[in-house]
Amino acid sequence: MAQQAGAGRRYIRAFVSGFFVAVPVTVTVLDRFAYVARVEGASMQPSLNPEGNVTGSDVVLLNRWSVRNYQVRRGDIVSVLATKRAEVSRGKRIDAYPTVHTVARSPKNPQQKIIKRVIALEGDFIKTLGYKNRYLRVPDGHFWIEGDHHGHSLDSNSFGPVSLGLVHGRASHIIWPPNRWQRIEPSLPPERKPLLNWHGDTTEEED
Repeated sequence: MAQQAGAGRRYIRAFVSGFFVAVPVTVTVLDRFAYVARVEGASMQPSLNPEGNVTGSDVVLLNRWSVRNYQVRRGDIVSVLATKRAEVSRGKRIDAYPTVHTVARSPKNPQQKIIKRVIALEGDFIKTLGYKNRYLRVPDGHFWIEGDHHGHSLDSNSFGPVSLGLVHGRASHIIWPPNRWQRIEPSLPPERKPLLNWHGDTTEEED
């Protein structure tokens, strides 16, 4: 009996020590490559949460590895770290929060982030929707993000171009609810395509 008890204790110690080694490694791997986030709010309708809270919030998979070099495409849906002036400018909270893990940081809660669509990249000329400048060239090292539900989104039209260094992940799939499972492909509304690129190339023919 004593030998069995000793073997049992050794097994438990080995399991516990292995558990405390494995969990940090797993968390590190998940944080580096991908994580899931629940999207709340209406700013990305109809692409995300098309029925509001009637059937529950969409849960998306956010790919961190694909943006490790801050490479994003027009039409991508991304998670970004929000800036303080983004909230203060209108005195509103940032909507469309993924709150299982989240997406762009809110000054009220540094652990939360926002999820928006990439409309324009550095060098693009765009027509804004209510920003202080009606027409704007996106500065180098920045990009322009908007919610799909115009008028119900706090985005670049409120706080301007966003630094590429603040991108946190790219939404690659909707994984919940089951009837909403799908791959998220880059998609840019025709009316929101950039007018011109700094190099003189129009973007009208871009997929």
